[in-house]
Amino acid sequence: MTRVITVASGKGGVGKTTLVANLAAALALYGKSVVALDANLTTSNLGLHLGIHLYPKTLHDVLEGRAAIREATYQHKTGFRVIPADISLRKIRNVKSNDFVDVFYKLMEGTDFLLIDSAAGLGREARASIEAADEMITITNPELPAVTDAMKLGLLAEKFETHNLGVVVNRIKKESHEVPIEHIEEMLGVPVIGRIPEDREVRKSIALKEPVVYHNPKSFAAQHMRSVAATLIGEEYAPRKPMSLRLFGWLVR
Repeated sequence: MTRVITVASGKGGVGKTTLVANLAAALALYGKSVVALDANLTTSNLGLHLGIHLYPKTLHDVLEGRAAIREATYQHKTGFRVIPADISLRKIRNVKSNDFVDVFYKLMEGTDFLLIDSAAGLGREARASIEAADEMITITNPELPAVTDAMKLGLLAEKFETHNLGVVVNRIKKESHEVPIEHIEEMLGVPVIGRIPEDREVRKSIALKEPVVYHNPKSFAAQHMRSVAATLIGEEYAPRKPMSLRLFGWLVR
């Protein structure tokens, strides 16, 4: 049975598209059949992250009846399929959840995971992708404004009866002003299922248009993203600790 999971964020710039691309690649590494779909119709970025932003057919063409879903589906070299949205100024107005449901239904045969890169925030596109999905993962940074905005996503998921799987906290720097993990769990009312550290390898991978789990699988961010993917399939994957923590652990034993 296909799991349709929307990855949502209360605000832009927290790493939502990066997480979708890397979860898709990591799940493919586990042998799963995965489709990543860009449901951010007005500010599309998934194709840019994966180097397929200039392909002739996109989700816009499918929703407007100008292309079949198979024509807008592309195979990525890491093993998953991608349906990009258009990066031009063309826009779909008044998108409804049923528009997405029709597309999702056509993708379910033979697919284990359908990962939806939702529009950021709480607008019409974001609401439609949350309502159309079966499950939701929230991503936030450990900053109070981002966490506060993420709280509203939980209310939307509850309203639409979309199962809220948990929250991924991205770009953790372990600075004193960051909201502690336990406080994030308390504020959002869901468990933290991923803790991804700040890692310059992520920025490098985006510049190269490759998921970091493919570009540098040994990087700390890549390992933590793979850990989130493992959680989704009930596997265990323990990211390695930084050398400083391993050394400190040896000294105090």
